[in-house]
Amino acid sequence: MATSTRRRPKLAVWKFSSCDGCQLQLLDLEDHLLDIADAVEIAYFLEATRATARGPYDLSLVEGSITTRHDAERIQKVRRQSKVLVAIGACANSGGIQALKNFADHKEFVRAVYARPEYIDTLATSTGIADHVPVDFELRGCPVDRHQLLEVVSAYLAGRKPNIPRTAVCTECKRRGIPCITVASGTPCLGPVTQAGCGALCPGCGRGCYGCFGPKETPNMANLMAEFAALGRSEKGIRDSLRLFNANAAPFREESQRHDD
Repeated sequence: MATSTRRRPKLAVWKFSSCDGCQLQLLDLEDHLLDIADAVEIAYFLEATRATARGPYDLSLVEGSITTRHDAERIQKVRRQSKVLVAIGACANSGGIQALKNFADHKEFVRAVYARPEYIDTLATSTGIADHVPVDFELRGCPVDRHQLLEVVSAYLAGRKPNIPRTAVCTECKRRGIPCITVASGTPCLGPVTQAGCGALCPGCGRGCYGCFGPKETPNMANLMAEFAALGRSEKGIRDSLRLFNANAAPFREESQRHDD
């Protein structure tokens, strides 16, 4: 009697404007990657293989921001082909470091960087995936934490919600026994308003968090900026801190603009 074989879910990994760092985190899963390969059909992942399979796709992981008209058109096609779409990393969530151009004249940047700027076709802004299509989940980080990435993939394959912490980086400092660098040395730190997930990497090295995992739930930005001012941070310094944070956390653009005014 013939036996039926279970269809493996199709996984696709897409790149937009980015450095590829979040895709590399998936490849760095090493032995776990073999388990993923057994559980899914890797249908599209050009960072890993030239072999591709046509959609639709059960799970799409999207890295990178939307910075060109072609990007804006292609992400619509990706969304239509994807049952579940997960934006991975700061670029895909809110534009990434390249979103710093959102606060300036992008044409001036193009003229300064490229010898033939007339050949460059780019949007005036760098924006996250959710600014263009519905996103089922956003995984934070620059790059994402590979263990969190594994949790997200495993969760969607199992049909459950990913178990990702929403607390502040400060909680990770406490777990690691790292003294608060703001209290101990007067170093401005965005840890109180930044989502955990990095393992308090920067505070562990004696420098302030700059918010690459984006905002935690209900961050108290007003009080933290008042603390920055009390520590002697200038208006320009506060603005620059917010702008870098905004490159990883779109909800704070209005806060930064208020400081500009």
